Amino acid sequence: MSSRKGRPRSADADSAILEATRAALGELGWSKLTMGDVATRAGVAKTTLYRRWTAKSELVVDAVAVLFDELELPDRGSLAADVEGVVLQFAALLERPETKTALMAVIAESTRDEALRTRIRASIVDRQKRLVLLGRERAQARGELPREPDAAKASRTADLIFDVIAGAVVHRALVSAEPVDQEWARTFTTLLLDGLAAAHG
Repeated sequence: MSSRKGRPRSADADSAILEATRAALGELGWSKLTMGDVATRAGVAKTTLYRRWTAKSELVVDAVAVLFDELELPDRGSLAADVEGVVLQFAALLERPETKTALMAVIAESTRDEALRTRIRASIVDRQKRLVLLGRERAQARGELPREPDAAKASRTADLIFDVIAGAVVHRALVSAEPVDQEWARTFTTLLLDGLAAAHG
């Protein structure tokens, strides 16, 4: 059969394509990366890529997004321990060359591309807010945080928590290029949960 249009999407093929995308991006950079190069590395036809992703930007965002999907929030018994754990996981993920290169590339490109910013929000930011929602739910069940009956306000609070954690860790790891170690994670968590005075105590 010459046509594959009716065949189901292959998870193995997708995984190979996304891995090839990260490898190519690390070696070639955003400007030199092409769909053809990714197809060759992944061992698939270029048409296979275009059936799944219509543009290079979509492909690269998805290649980054699957890495962030690896983040988990194990229940460590307290809100502070949960926050410290996810901060250290996030930092370890950002230390990986394929994550660092791909993330910085798509962020830089998104400054000129509104559609790409929208895809980043949908594929990375919105998906990873699940960690904030899960952590808050656990903390509320333990009595560590009050419940917010106003759904709109609760959503804004979750957005703010995500922005503070993600922004601080990305800036520390990728902009300042300073270590996100256990001590930093603990101090940051104290600042987040108890305020500036407690962090200086």
